[in-house]
Amino acid sequence: MSTLTALARAQALAAGKAQPTATVRHLHLARRPLVLVPLTMAGEANAPLAVLVGTDPGQPRLLVVPQPRNRDQRLDFVTALGTVLLPYLDGHRGVSESVPVDRGRDVRYRYVEAPQLIVPNSGGITFLRLLGRNTRFRRTDGDYPVDASVPLVGRWLTFLAERAEHPGSSLLVALTEALGLHWATGQSSVEDLNLAAQLGWIDPPPGVTGSVAAAEAEDPSIWPPAGPATDPEFDNGVLAPAMAAYQAAVAADDAPARQRAYASMAEALRGQLEPTWRLMWRGLSLLHALPPGARVAGRWDADRDAFTDYAGYTDEGGQPQPRRDGAVAAAQRLHRLERALSSYAVQRAYDDPLVMADHRLTGEAFVGEVTLADPARVDDTGKRPVLRPRIMVVTTDPVLVQPGASLTSPARPGQKARVVFVTRTGDGSKTEVVLELSGGMGRGLTAPPGTVPEVGERLCYTTLTDGYAPPGTFPSREDTPWTHGGPPTDGSTES
Repeated sequence: MSTLTALARAQALAAGKAQPTATVRHLHLARRPLVLVPLTMAGEANAPLAVLVGTDPGQPRLLVVPQPRNRDQRLDFVTALGTVLLPYLDGHRGVSESVPVDRGRDVRYRYVEAPQLIVPNSGGITFLRLLGRNTRFRRTDGDYPVDASVPLVGRWLTFLAERAEHPGSSLLVALTEALGLHWATGQSSVEDLNLAAQLGWIDPPPGVTGSVAAAEAEDPSIWPPAGPATDPEFDNGVLAPAMAAYQAAVAADDAPARQRAYASMAEALRGQLEPTWRLMWRGLSLLHALPPGARVAGRWDADRDAFTDYAGYTDEGGQPQPRRDGAVAAAQRLHRLERALSSYAVQRAYDDPLVMADHRLTGEAFVGEVTLADPARVDDTGKRPVLRPRIMVVTTDPVLVQPGASLTSPARPGQKARVVFVTRTGDGSKTEVVLELSGGMGRGLTAPPGTVPEVGERLCYTTLTDGYAPPGTFPSREDTPWTHGGPPTDGSTES
């Protein structure tokens, strides 16, 4: 937890309401997301019990597994989920756009839209990941065949769950994490996993403090858990008798009794899910009220690329994702995630002064006013003269950078600033930083208007950079070192 986040939590506790930790929205929100609230059966590993799913707040669809221990009923549930999920995915594959590549010498195509699934919390993402793992290898022929949609649903759920691990991705979003990215509550991060309690702090009812609203949210009779786990009292007092009645009706081959038992169970499960369903749309409306950050669209473009690539892969008959990555594939994936995490942190800071404030505290950034500017300065010490304007920035922030360091301003990300001098003023309350600028001013010896900061302009400079860095190099699968298991012998374990 950063210093400012800790301060915001303390202020939230004192004020009785969550405090904003962002001025812009750091994720993309689709116009028509697929909201999914799952429940699993206690004591059975990832056994689906019910799900409330849909794109219309007023018309959710309830899917129920009356006996989660029954494998056939689980597969029927996945088939039913596929009738919702697969058409939703296909609905985003209608129109493509061309994207220039290779410096405009070629083009590629991607879909103009991509799907977005919203679940209440990280447990919902885990549920989808495990459901995908359990179904993507199912066979549609031979012994115990399943519906053709089952393995396809499993592969798409695995793709979405893996994409959710990619920092900054918005294809599969846990709402509690999205809200926690923008507000700090007066409770711990563990307590924020309760969606009702978290929203109680962020958007409490009139005249009610966040702590009171959060305390009420802990009462399962008022706000049932947001899943995928259920409340033990509900399990023992309502669910177990309803399942027993259904089983008795099945054993007696009494169709009317079975229908009544199923309807009773479905009604009870809907009562557990609908409060969370309403909270989901309430939380999304709060996020919609925030303006998107400038770099959110670029990350959504990457999501659309990933969706387009995987859709094409499945259309071409590609194999399901492996059960586990080999050594080389795992190292490549970890490298991609680390690069994405670093880039995401920089982009958030560039988009949001509240996020950048954390880096100002650590000395990685400072904000000051331009007091001197020489936009026409030319450096003629080299083989040919080059434009190298200089400016002086006066700041009250701590400045830990040394002469020679390279800085960047979010206001002009394509321009580099080299630190020439760092001087403390006489009373020590301010610091003067002289910067030499390069890039972002054309190729001539005269800077176009607006490319060089003017006197009186207030700017942020930081050591954080999101510039291009070449990816790491890795051996081929066939050259996997013996220290990492050697070349793979089972293709099913490699990607």
